[in-house]
Amino acid sequence: MNTYTDPSQHFFWLASRGLGVAALVLISLSVGLGLALSGRASRTPGAPARFKRLHEALALAGLVTIAGHGLMLLGDPYLNPGLAGIALPFAMAAQPVWTGIGILGGWLAALVGLSFYVRRWIGTQTWRWLHRWTLAVWVMSIAHTLGSGSDVRSFWLAYIVLATAMPILFLTVFRMLPAERKARKQPERRPAPSAAPAEAAS
Repeated sequence: MNTYTDPSQHFFWLASRGLGVAALVLISLSVGLGLALSGRASRTPGAPARFKRLHEALALAGLVTIAGHGLMLLGDPYLNPGLAGIALPFAMAAQPVWTGIGILGGWLAALVGLSFYVRRWIGTQTWRWLHRWTLAVWVMSIAHTLGSGSDVRSFWLAYIVLATAMPILFLTVFRMLPAERKARKQPERRPAPSAAPAEAAS
């Protein structure tokens, strides 16, 4: 009995899975770096500006891989989701809840990521409010990966999820802790004695 399966028949499915994992890693790196920046983890002169550019680049790369993750499924002859299935939340027949969460996270990631370029028009306050939803994007990506991923029980995927999740959880908890008092009590300094008035010339 021949059980050989032509890998080319699953090319689009495998490519979508690979891009999905890449998107998870990129989004995790972007979120982690953003949390580090907001907490002012690095005080090296010039470092925040470099990290900010890297944060933006990672977010855009994550958007590209998210789009590729969905578009690749259009070529899968078995799933055959159609354009509505990859664009509309909960419209895909296969695992509608988990795929719907992933689609919602993808649209939210696009909204937050592209807000970089309309910041001057929407205002800093609105931009910061939108940017806070980045963590929700990451949570949705984790839920989508664990809920609909066919490799959810694989050791390598569990390792990737843990490796990307632990720094973000640590930075989130660290950011929520009360800020330390930077101004420490200094010993009282006595005022310098003023110069003694010169004796009057006799």
